[in-house]
Amino acid sequence: MQNSIPTLLRRNLEDVFGEIDPARRRRAIDDIFTDDCVFYDPNSGVHRGREAIDRIAGVIKASHPDFRYQPIAEPEVAGDGGRIRWVSGRPGEAPAYAGTDFIVTRDGRIVAVYLFFDELP
Repeated sequence: MQNSIPTLLRRNLEDVFGEIDPARRRRAIDDIFTDDCVFYDPNSGVHRGREAIDRIAGVIKASHPDFRYQPIAEPEVAGDGGRIRWVSGRPGEAPAYAGTDFIVTRDGRIVAVYLFFDELP
C-alpha cells in the first residue's frame, strides 16, 4: 500500500506511538513500516525491525497511557522524508513535552524514524 509522507507521519504518531491497544498498534506497524525499519530515540537508543519498534512503542505508551499526541504544525515533506512537530500530555491539560519526528520512506513505508525532543512551545 502506498501511503503519502504526511499520512505516514500522522499514523506513526497516532496509530503507533499513540495507540494503547497492542493488536491495533501492531497492525499499524506492519502496514506503515518496512521490514528493515529503524527507530532512533535519544533516550532509549536504536530499535531495529518491526518487533523492536512495537516493543518500544508499547513501553512508551505504558509509561503514560492517558497522554495524547497532538501535531502543532502541518507535516513537512522533502524528497523521501518528512517531519512533524507535536506535543503530548493529558487531554485538557498543558502539554508535558514536545518533539519532532523525522522519517525517511521507501515505497510508501517508513524506513527510519528519528525522534527529537523539543522545548515546549
